[in-house]
Amino acid sequence: MQPTISPIRCLTGSRGGSKTVKVLAVLALLLLAVPSVFPQGKIGHINSEAIFKALPEAQDAQRSLDAQMTEWDKELQQMQAEWKKKLDEEKNIAEFRNKKFGPNGELFLQQNEVMKPIQNKLFQVLKDIAREDEYDYIFDQSGEILLLFANEKNDLTQTVLERMQTFGR
Repeated sequence: MQPTISPIRCLTGSRGGSKTVKVLAVLALLLLAVPSVFPQGKIGHINSEAIFKALPEAQDAQRSLDAQMTEWDKELQQMQAEWKKKLDEEKNIAEFRNKKFGPNGELFLQQNEVMKPIQNKLFQVLKDIAREDEYDYIFDQSGEILLLFANEKNDLTQTVLERMQTFGR
């Protein structure tokens, strides 16, 4: 079975990779090396993974994606069994895998479609909180970004989760 694709990958639009990690590490070092550039900055952080785990709509969306991925994985396994009998089917399997699971495959497109409204809601709530509470930056500590220091008083995870649950009501 293919691994579950996390909501954070949708948020960042990233599929991982050392280049992204290196860029983020350099950015973090620059921010730490030049504290006088942001003397009045107010920085907060969230854990989007915890937020998505606590939101029923995100859980439903992920279950839907997981069900589709399981169905496709079964199809893929069946195709691979037939391939052992017919070597010329290898090309069809690779095309199917790429069409369903590739960088622009149907799973990625469906995940983007299903998660986009939730992401938009999250971004709007974060924008509102940042404006209301005068935050200059809000980092997500659940993904590839490494925080070297995070003051617990600036953890907005619970506030964002509460707002997400009442957003648009």
